[in-house]
Amino acid sequence: MRTILFLLLGSFIMSSCNKDLSPEEQLKKDLELIKKYLSDNNLTANSTASGLHYIITAPGNGGSPDINSTVTVKYKGYLLDGSVFDETSGSSSATFPLSNLIEGWQEGIPLLKTGGKGTFFIPSYLGYGPSRIGTIPANSVLIFEIELVKYQ
Repeated sequence: MRTILFLLLGSFIMSSCNKDLSPEEQLKKDLELIKKYLSDNNLTANSTASGLHYIITAPGNGGSPDINSTVTVKYKGYLLDGSVFDETSGSSSATFPLSNLIEGWQEGIPLLKTGGKGTFFIPSYLGYGPSRIGTIPANSVLIFEIELVKYQ
């Protein structure tokens, strides 16, 4: 039990040390970066109240998943500099409970219908926030191209 508490405390302290900006300042910075990326790439995106920006490239058919759905997707995740940090390859897909995924996916995937495709520009607080995850730096804006293969 002490080990778990120590690890949790250590994670909290480490993530606290990585915060140079307040959450509000970080969101403002993220939104500026997203808008610059969209402008630089001549893209027009819709946005939600949370700051998620998205482009639906193929709407799909039928219904849409909700937070309690298990989704099967094909995806590519990359940073604003274009470096890919994760993706499904070829015709393979991945299946996840939507409730277990980052908030950006929880909000974005329900905008798709079965067979739908979209690109999602996710502010850091809807992604991994101040935590570094693998090759993803802390406070990173994430871009995901997602195809919703199916859901249940």
